[in-house]
Amino acid sequence: MSTELVTTEMLFVRHGQSTWNALKRWQGQADPPLSEFGEEQAGMAAKSVGQVDVVIASPLERALATASIIGAQIGVGPVQVVDGLKERDSGQWSGLTRVEIEQKWPGWVDSDRRPEGWEYNKDLVPRILEAVESIAAEFPGATALVVSHGGVIIELEDHLGVNEARIPNLHGRIVRHTANGLTAGDRLELIPADMRTGGESKRV
Repeated sequence: MSTELVTTEMLFVRHGQSTWNALKRWQGQADPPLSEFGEEQAGMAAKSVGQVDVVIASPLERALATASIIGAQIGVGPVQVVDGLKERDSGQWSGLTRVEIEQKWPGWVDSDRRPEGWEYNKDLVPRILEAVESIAAEFPGATALVVSHGGVIIELEDHLGVNEARIPNLHGRIVRHTANGLTAGDRLELIPADMRTGGESKRV
């Protein structure tokens, strides 16, 4: 019997610019759509994805639409939806800008205080890892494009010891799954610098 480890390679990619990204509003699990620019970003990113066996997405519209655009262009579908890939719940800050948050909760962001309804890492990270395990179990040995959210990818990177703090829209991280666990590959830029305007984020 072969002892070779089955490797499932997942390219975790942040969705395209949403209408709230353009307005610099914190999103969390709110469900604004892609902006027209975000749709253009997704179309551009499709040219850089390469060959994948399956396209997977968060159920939130900005991720699902990004995945659908890319999947249609590369000829892979239908998009598989995994609920555990959705963004961190940002509670009472959902829909607010940084300025509005600072007005109502002065100093909270910089001091790492968070509002009612915030999804802390003790809950967020286990559901992300459960989602990753479910993908590897359903698609063993596959190469998967996984369209998710900035907060999800950053916390996954934190867990793997490779956090780079920011991830722009349509940038991603390769994550490999084997029976020995998860390992991080490279950060990838799927769109050129002049297509990045308006979407850079830390954890929203």
